[in-house]
Amino acid sequence: MRDAYHEELDSIGEDLVEMARLVGSAIGRATTSMLDADLKLAESVIAADQRVDDLQHNLEARAIALLARQQPVATDLRIVVTSLRMSADLERSGDLAQHVAKLARLRFPASAVPHDLHATILEMGQLAQRLMAKAAEVIITKDVDLALQLEQDDDEMDLLHRTLFQHLMDDRWKHGIETAVDVTLLGRYYERFADHAVSVAKRVVYLVTGEHADEIQAAAPVEGA
Repeated sequence: MRDAYHEELDSIGEDLVEMARLVGSAIGRATTSMLDADLKLAESVIAADQRVDDLQHNLEARAIALLARQQPVATDLRIVVTSLRMSADLERSGDLAQHVAKLARLRFPASAVPHDLHATILEMGQLAQRLMAKAAEVIITKDVDLALQLEQDDDEMDLLHRTLFQHLMDDRWKHGIETAVDVTLLGRYYERFADHAVSVAKRVVYLVTGEHADEIQAAAPVEGA
């Protein structure tokens, strides 16, 4: 019975990794569909989000069943509860990738992104994909140091987000209000996607240590001190 219980816990972890990989791929493909005005690719991203939703719903049902049947305590309880929260972060990440693809579909055959912002949006999409790949690695390895690095990596996304707003606020902006709204939404989607990747990593820190990532970082010695 205990072997089956721990196999179920391992299976939940494997599903989290699959979800992370799926949403990481989705944000990369959604970005390509946006920049290339590729309707077929956008439609495939939108349709594929159902797989992420199904995984999340299945994981949630299994986790709740484990709580009811096994009444886990200590580390096992942290695993189940934290897995539920991570699955919610990952499901929301999939929704954000779908939002990017839906915007690409809405503006087809044109691109919602002006040519002079293509490089910035491409960089945001690639960074979002890298952050989620790192989050998947953290789930697998339970590497606390790697998990804590993600928040520093997210600073790069915040910088890119600010760069978008600088373009929007520039007096030389000539692409109109509709495009400004599109770019604003895109920037928010990528920023939130990155935030969810960081959240997943922070939850792994809690799972492993029983402490919150912010507490560990606050207690860490300052370099040069």
